[in-house]
Amino acid sequence: MKDYIYDFPNHLRMSMEIGERVRFKNSKKQITNIVICGLGGSGIGGSIINDILFPLISIPITINKGYSVPFFVSETTLAIVCSYSGNTEEVLSSLKECQKKGAEICIITSGGKLKSIGEKNNYNTIIIPAGNPPRAMFGYSFTQLFYALHHYKIINASFKSDLKKSISLLESSRKKISDSAKKIAKKLVGTTPVIYVARGFEGVAVRFRQQLNENSKTLCWHHVIPEMNHNELVGWKTNISNLSVVYFRNALDYDRNQTRIEINKNILFGFTKNISEVWSSGSSIIENTLYLINYGDWVSWHLSVLNKVDAIEIDVINHLKNELRKI
Repeated sequence: MKDYIYDFPNHLRMSMEIGERVRFKNSKKQITNIVICGLGGSGIGGSIINDILFPLISIPITINKGYSVPFFVSETTLAIVCSYSGNTEEVLSSLKECQKKGAEICIITSGGKLKSIGEKNNYNTIIIPAGNPPRAMFGYSFTQLFYALHHYKIINASFKSDLKKSISLLESSRKKISDSAKKIAKKLVGTTPVIYVARGFEGVAVRFRQQLNENSKTLCWHHVIPEMNHNELVGWKTNISNLSVVYFRNALDYDRNQTRIEINKNILFGFTKNISEVWSSGSSIIENTLYLINYGDWVSWHLSVLNKVDAIEIDVINHLKNELRKI
């Protein structure tokens, strides 16, 4: 896992090369909404790209993480179906519903049943490298979402320069990020981490939570400001032993949310002294997002070492899938 995280900037670079080579088929459909279907490491890219594009595009994006799709899906829906293995049963179920509703379908996968369905039906299908843990291939699946949306004229090509800047930033900051992340990881040992971000970066918090779950074998939770101020803040009264707090912050955060975070820190300091703050870097939302994602991945790796666990192993998830196959 350490090698995958170290190589994250190169994953982005190689994925851009894949995106440039894809020969998309044109569609005459007028797209009025987008549904991105995917779960876990294959689906988190949809959540993050939705955060990035929320203030930029007029077409709504819905992230679908179950067996069925929203009722509104129709012939004017662009359904981007993501499964790294190509065999995720929830995604395959959602795809069937999208097909019945006549949606415009685009597939991102490394193979499996999804690749076969894409080829059989002549769907736009983007193939990324196979044989790796899905969560470690985030750089590939995430980047291809941009290329798909660009093909359908949902976004312009400015994402390409932002991705290139992100690659340069991450490569030049690699040691700094890893060393800083190790310090954070040491503060998380033996605790239940609580992750807070401002509105617009929830996908980043979810990614960090998932990486702590899978790589570090650690339970944790996340919440978003300002919503957290209207409920969870009051919960910091009981059952708060062994909690640690990590704020992922950005200069791009709305100024009132910046103020809320400062007040939050002062309040929570009365309940735990184990509070960490991580500031992103970069001039664009894509750079800031990818910086924090790579930072969180490094924290999860260092914590896996401190917890003395195998970052790659996901035996309990494999057991669940095997049990489901019996039914």
